[in-house]
Amino acid sequence: MKRLLLLPLLLLLTLVSLAQTTTTLRGTVRDAAGLPLPGVNVFLRGTFDGASTDSVGRFRFETTAAGSHVLQASLLGFITSEQPLTLPAPAAPLHFILKSTPHALGSVIVTAGAFEASDEHRSAALNTRDIQTTAGALADVAAAFNTLPGTTRVGEDGMLFVRGGAASETKVYLDGMLVQNPFNATVAAVPARGRFSPSLFKGTVFSTGGYSALYGQALSGVLLLNSTDLAPETQTGLSATSVFLGASRTKRWERTSLALTTDYTNLGPYTGLLPQNVRWDQAPRGLASSLSLHHRTGQAGMLKVYGTWTGQRLQIGQPSPEPAGMQTVGLRSGNAYLNATFRSPLRRGWSLQSGLAASRDDQRLRPDSVRLRTLEQALVGRVVLTNDSVHARFNVKIGAEGLVQQVNQTVQPHVADPLTYRPEFGEQRASGFVESDFQLTDRLAGRVGGRTEYSALLNRWNAAPRLALAYQTTENSSLSAAYGHFYQTPDNSLLLVAAPRLNFERARHAVLTYQYTHNGRLLQLEGYQKTYSQLVRFDGRNFRNPLGYNNGGAGYARGLDVLWRDRATVKNLEYYVSYGFLDTKRQYRQDPVPAVPTFAARHNVSGVTKYWVPALHTLFGATYSYGSPRRYHDFNQPEAGYNQGRLPAFQDLSLNASYLTRIMGQFAIVHLSVNNALARPNVYGYRYAQQPSAATGQLNRVAITPTAPRMVFLGVFVSINKKNPGSVSERPE
Repeated sequence: MKRLLLLPLLLLLTLVSLAQTTTTLRGTVRDAAGLPLPGVNVFLRGTFDGASTDSVGRFRFETTAAGSHVLQASLLGFITSEQPLTLPAPAAPLHFILKSTPHALGSVIVTAGAFEASDEHRSAALNTRDIQTTAGALADVAAAFNTLPGTTRVGEDGMLFVRGGAASETKVYLDGMLVQNPFNATVAAVPARGRFSPSLFKGTVFSTGGYSALYGQALSGVLLLNSTDLAPETQTGLSATSVFLGASRTKRWERTSLALTTDYTNLGPYTGLLPQNVRWDQAPRGLASSLSLHHRTGQAGMLKVYGTWTGQRLQIGQPSPEPAGMQTVGLRSGNAYLNATFRSPLRRGWSLQSGLAASRDDQRLRPDSVRLRTLEQALVGRVVLTNDSVHARFNVKIGAEGLVQQVNQTVQPHVADPLTYRPEFGEQRASGFVESDFQLTDRLAGRVGGRTEYSALLNRWNAAPRLALAYQTTENSSLSAAYGHFYQTPDNSLLLVAAPRLNFERARHAVLTYQYTHNGRLLQLEGYQKTYSQLVRFDGRNFRNPLGYNNGGAGYARGLDVLWRDRATVKNLEYYVSYGFLDTKRQYRQDPVPAVPTFAARHNVSGVTKYWVPALHTLFGATYSYGSPRRYHDFNQPEAGYNQGRLPAFQDLSLNASYLTRIMGQFAIVHLSVNNALARPNVYGYRYAQQPSAATGQLNRVAITPTAPRMVFLGVFVSINKKNPGSVSERPE
């Protein structure tokens, strides 16, 4: 009987459902100047129906709602706009004009600790062209950023050393995903290069302290690389240089682009032509290939897949203080990396950013008779949800990350001895974070957040609060401050020996920044205080004994960074000058007492200039770098203390020129670069003998110097079949 009574009710509900009318709402959103606004959240208030505007400010979505409703458009930094509707609505487009909030959050930027080069904030921009044309950088991302304040140029390493921190304390993120091995493999005293070409990126953010809670595992700083979206057009690229040959093919469809690249590197002919400070038994050679797939989903979604594989070999003979006079080191390595990310607007003002990255790094080192293989495999996942429509003066970001990592090492002390040492560890790390950008008044904005991490390997967790504030002092200047706690898991080399005994290493940052920018000129002054604790220490005389490891190390770094950039005073000339003062000491690793680290220079100066000569179709560049004497430990004077020696000051003058032309009707660039043009004999440290000389009673030593007096690079880069090849009479942008 109950079933019979329910049948008419179900039939009625079915008829009502079938009778519902679907309405398509579409239109545009623009700012007060008439420019389209992407990423605006447009939705029916009180429902889950809505969409975000695309890159040209258009929106479109369907709804079954009926009756009186309010259509709302909101974007952080703009006054929310509303339009009443009676649904079903007519098919006519709907148009919104959003007015910016007075002194909106978009113009009160938290600059403490950051040098941004994104499209939104170009205050201290190092965009793709900057990186490619900075003399001395040779299109290497890290080398270009080493000309900014807060860094020390460590010529024998090539990585980023930020404000008294080791290279391992600065991490690289690609599209929000932590990159486990961002630099190519190398051997001691041969500088490493980054794995990623600057042409991959539409913007970079280099934070030297006080960075966002969205990122972790870095005691000193982060380098955030944001890749391009869809390729602008279909084209083919060919490269012929003094050290490598390259080819690329990019195909563009309406919503998809696919790019393939291949590069073969061989420094054999080059090292045979120019003088070298070392003996190359096998000059560096390698093969690298990459695939990049970008696909636009919906109105504003984007799927990106980037994969790369790199293989390289070298064998070098370096001066040695031992009787043999030469130390031979061989390297064979292979690295595979895959990064897949997806971003999309959701409902009611929410948007999603997610990603998955996998890496495999295999390095085989042969220092003299020793054999060492290290294999690292990792999988990283990340998801971030952002809501920009909660309120016009603040947003909310929440997210989580996960890491699964396995590291294996095989050590054979002597090639003739089958005895091996095989340490290994596995790590599972989980992280969660929440953050909000907010605006308290018309001139006061900020960012507050927190991050927590748990390491299964260490069986420990941490909590890291972060806070930043910015006050707009005048129309063209601002004052910013940032404070936060930062944690990092110890290096793999330490975890392989004593993982269960160790804790997270820790640093506290306090940063104060003044920034003035007007008419193409920028002045930025930044003072900072960084305090280290829980740094790993061990007994250097018995580094394989896990009982000798603990987290008893500590230290500090404080200083002042200055950046002046001018793009407007002289036509066709742009330049910047950076200066960093650093006062630092620490006791960590095998240090017996607190001391200035060997990788820290008290004064660092860089001057970078670029001048475009239209009549010659050429962009000229020059970079001068100076670093005051670094410390080293002189084993022949132990009574004078620890790290008591001083190296000569570092100086480097590099020059380059880029000539724009056409080759067989195709747009081309001929690039010439000379690093250390004056062949200054910089010294990076010393190698000491194991036993004192019978004649002098002193330990013999040899200087660690660059692999060559200077580096000369000549290359031709041709773009084929471009619809918009660019003019050879216009400065490349």
